[in-house]
Amino acid sequence: MTRVSGAQLQREEVLAWLQRQVPPPRLRHILGVEAMARQLAAHYGLDEQKAAWAGLMHDLAKSFPPEQLLQRVAQERELDEIERAEPHILHAEVGSLLAREQFQVQDAEILAAIANHTLGRPGMDPLSCVVFVADALEPNRGSSPELERLRQMAFVDLSKTVVGVCDLSLKFLLDRNQVIHPRTLMTRNHFLLHPLDRKDLEEVMFQGNSVVSGGF
Repeated sequence: MTRVSGAQLQREEVLAWLQRQVPPPRLRHILGVEAMARQLAAHYGLDEQKAAWAGLMHDLAKSFPPEQLLQRVAQERELDEIERAEPHILHAEVGSLLAREQFQVQDAEILAAIANHTLGRPGMDPLSCVVFVADALEPNRGSSPELERLRQMAFVDLSKTVVGVCDLSLKFLLDRNQVIHPRTLMTRNHFLLHPLDRKDLEEVMFQGNSVVSGGF
């Protein structure tokens, strides 16, 4: 259990909510992301509980209809033309809002990891990188040679894996003649030019050791 603003949030509570909201294949994916995010966090010395919570909640809004996604984000900020054309990409941002509003999640890293898991974000922190990678590479995504190569790379070089996941997304969209949100390209360029290094991860480890691990 994790303490949330004086209450106890249980994993079973989130699972029960998800079971009412998403179909079984989506729930299998969510559990795969939760598990892989935890594994990657442990490998890189990050907070495993935070990674697992972000993985479990990353698709809270995946099954929301386009109109609901557009309406919810429009309450927070102005939408761009690509978001209006492809509202499904907003499910990450709406999922972060739901985690805060429905489950009282207050941890900024968890909320950011949920919000960044689809398009990425230039300069996103290691926890967001872990969830971004886990979302694309968890075992239920399939077993192509490219996926297997990236799964191995994920435990060697997190930045190169972020770039590889962006490349996969870009190729998928280009092959289908779909619009591309600039954040995906900006994320790719950022981690090519400014890869995470040992210092970045050591700083996160030090900060994580200074607070109660996994707290919201």
